[in-house]
Amino acid sequence: MLEQRFRWKNKQIREQISVLDGKVSPSILLKNARFLHSTLHEWVVANIWILHDRIIYVGKELPKKLKDCEVVDCSKWTLVPGYIEPHVHPFQLYNPHTLSRFAAQTGTTTLINDNLLFFLHLNKKKAFTLMEQLNRSPITMYWWSRYDAQTAMGDEELVFTNTDVKAWLEHKSVVQGGELTGWPRLLDGDDLMLYWIQETKRLGKKVEGHFPGASEKTLAKMKLFGVDGDHEAMTGEEIYERLLHGYAVSLRHSSIRPDLPILLQEMKKLGLSQYDSLMMTTDGATPAFYKQGMADYLIRLALENDVPAMDAYHMASYNIARHFNLSSEHGQIATGRVANINFLSNEYNPTPVSVLAKGQWVRKEGKEVVFDHNIYWPQYDLEPLQLEWELKQDDLQFSMPFGIEMINNVITKPYTIRVDLAIDPLPENQDESYLMLVDRKGKWRVNTMIKGFAKSLSGFVSSFSSTGDIILIGKRKEDMLLAFNKMKEIGGGIVLAEDGKIIFEMKLSLAGLMSDLRLEDLAQETETLKDLLMERGYPFTDPIYSLLFFSATHLPYIRVTQSGLYDVMNKKVLFPTLMR
Repeated sequence: MLEQRFRWKNKQIREQISVLDGKVSPSILLKNARFLHSTLHEWVVANIWILHDRIIYVGKELPKKLKDCEVVDCSKWTLVPGYIEPHVHPFQLYNPHTLSRFAAQTGTTTLINDNLLFFLHLNKKKAFTLMEQLNRSPITMYWWSRYDAQTAMGDEELVFTNTDVKAWLEHKSVVQGGELTGWPRLLDGDDLMLYWIQETKRLGKKVEGHFPGASEKTLAKMKLFGVDGDHEAMTGEEIYERLLHGYAVSLRHSSIRPDLPILLQEMKKLGLSQYDSLMMTTDGATPAFYKQGMADYLIRLALENDVPAMDAYHMASYNIARHFNLSSEHGQIATGRVANINFLSNEYNPTPVSVLAKGQWVRKEGKEVVFDHNIYWPQYDLEPLQLEWELKQDDLQFSMPFGIEMINNVITKPYTIRVDLAIDPLPENQDESYLMLVDRKGKWRVNTMIKGFAKSLSGFVSSFSSTGDIILIGKRKEDMLLAFNKMKEIGGGIVLAEDGKIIFEMKLSLAGLMSDLRLEDLAQETETLKDLLMERGYPFTDPIYSLLFFSATHLPYIRVTQSGLYDVMNKKVLFPTLMR
């Protein structure tokens, strides 16, 4: 397939000019529109002409021809640019398509997405074709390209090849490299990663960091390597340090780090009142979190914390477009831009009543408008998981001297195992359970213990993980096997078993990693799962992220990975995987 080099072809631009010349009618006319003009930093009243997906005029004039033109009197609305989410992980049980459909209803019309799942599980031809399919929707999707897998993989160099990484970076829909979870490798002399960063910069694209708790000197070094932005500031001081070094800073409010109000208040105490280099992100929150909204929720929080209205909206639109060099198409209501427009009751209520995306109604007068077709996922090798191997009682042998202890949702540390591992089931009056990671293809396993995940969880299995390998947790081996077999039967998912019965199942029909349910329905399922786990002693707030990050080596201190039990701080495998 030949890639279209320009957003609008010559013929389309000539037609747009013809509307200004009075020869052709616009498709939509927004009359008497009070809107945020991001360049002027003013609320302006004007008429807005739209032809198909592009704003072709903003000003006092009205078009000469109105045949077949939809005329909308906007005198009772306040218009703002469609919101942009700058840091999306579009596979937190949901998939990019269902997430975009939900996002549209909240006024988020542009998503900038992580490619990690596509990189690990699809060949690039399939991935690129799927990206093109997704972008036929009114919702705009851009992507970022990873440089590493954020886990210890046995064959990472065969997955993250120079050819594939460069192909991703050169793709027209990719606007950024990162997020840079493997930055310690840069400091240790990884010149291939540095080469990829240099290539990203040569292509005129941004590089996103991932620097939780980084020192000022580390921030300076990363800036010299070429990093442009970071979303890991957790205090006002950390925001200031990043701004001081010239970073763009994304303020995060997510299901595991709901920090935005605190960050804004700490900024105020420090006297930071300049918002031009700031953005806002939900950082791939899990489904139930989005019941509060998406970018509209972040804007609401910003307004509630005394951020001036224009700055609050710019942190979810204009600032993001400028940072990613997309302001000629996105982030403002002005001539030549893509017609992504939110219609608000007033500027203090950021949840839109109506939404235009690429000049198409996706929400109108408070009601959802069906705007695209379902995707046939098998075309892209995203089908129900088919495991052609059996898990047996002999696989559930545990003898490792130490295990993993959870400190919070995602941070784990090593602990010495003192419980008798020959006991089955394990006693319910303590918080230790069996933990097993099994290769998706059935070739290897890692058997250890986990402390702090739950107190009375009998059998729990998930095909959802950062690498797609299978996680088993429980106190009763028979129920762990029962849950595994049910997960296998439904084609991948998350299953709970107790006393020989299945008490919960969530189908993840897209490769065992993503659901095809509406996000609203998926949110209800994840809340049910969370309730069941908390009843059995799960003490934290987000079990989905706990599952996702068991293998994530960008977080301390110990991880269960494809290479084995891994010491993050010392960068070494403590106990290797066992071949089955």
